[in-house]
Amino acid sequence: MIARDFNEWEKPLRELEEGLAKLRDRIDKERDAASKQEAEKALEELTRRRDNIVAATYSNLSPWENVLVSRAPSRPYALDYISTIFGTFVELQGDRRFGADHAIVGGATSLDGTPVMVVGHQKGRNIQERQLRNFGYARPEGYRKAIRLFDMAERFRMPVITFVDTPGADAGVEAESRGISEAIAASIAKMFELTVPVVSVIIGEGGSGGAIGIAASNRVLMLEHSIYSVIAPEGCAAILWRKPEMGPQAAQALRLTAESAKELGLIEEIIPEPTGGAHRDPVAAAAAVKFALVNHLGQLAKMKPDAVRDSRYDRFRRIGIYS
Repeated sequence: MIARDFNEWEKPLRELEEGLAKLRDRIDKERDAASKQEAEKALEELTRRRDNIVAATYSNLSPWENVLVSRAPSRPYALDYISTIFGTFVELQGDRRFGADHAIVGGATSLDGTPVMVVGHQKGRNIQERQLRNFGYARPEGYRKAIRLFDMAERFRMPVITFVDTPGADAGVEAESRGISEAIAASIAKMFELTVPVVSVIIGEGGSGGAIGIAASNRVLMLEHSIYSVIAPEGCAAILWRKPEMGPQAAQALRLTAESAKELGLIEEIIPEPTGGAHRDPVAAAAAVKFALVNHLGQLAKMKPDAVRDSRYDRFRRIGIYS
């Protein structure tokens, strides 16, 4: 199988969407009643065809197709969910050691009136934003910023919510020289110390240590078409077969889908996405995420602080299969 990108894979649907847009424009400009009625019937038929194709395409995705959807350029990112779900968001910058990392965003906000601390990976929409966000690859100072915010949340008894969406942590020379491995490990260790509830949502890519660095939580949730893996499929294929183009086969072997993660006990809940993926209806996707967050935080709020911390430790101790 030859690996395709998301744009090529969704090309038939995009062509239908373009046809629908042209029909709507024609209907708006049409003055003849008979011609307008004919165009409206064509619009109805094309809409039905589009909906059928979307439903069929997304009803039984392969692992590789899930990878493509999780990377969709129009898929909602952390700041999209933050602006939709929460109250006023006060973003906090810098790790107080080296500098600012824009691949991880975080700050104080509120969820239905309850103060919370939100931390998440952030990608960019255009080339300038992607460069600013380092394409979602967080550097050491990003995780050290997260640690600073986790400390603040603990001090002020604020539940923590994290949004995971990264191909992995930055493994470049500069990041390595500034201690990326130590920063991720320290972030994980800090999360295990927290006595406030922590809920993580994997909204796109959950890649390797870059993901777990802010996902050592009481509850880990995944959007239906997101992925969670120890390595990107292309990286796995390059190591095993010396052929990055064998990513689809690697995706199958990695068991990186939400269904597999739930089966393996890595996550607590799969959050359903609108038909066709979160990128087709971001508002509905955000509503589903908010419902899940309120539900899980409500359950954790009934626990005593020490029990919250101990349950998080026990959760990760239970992960794994051995004989």
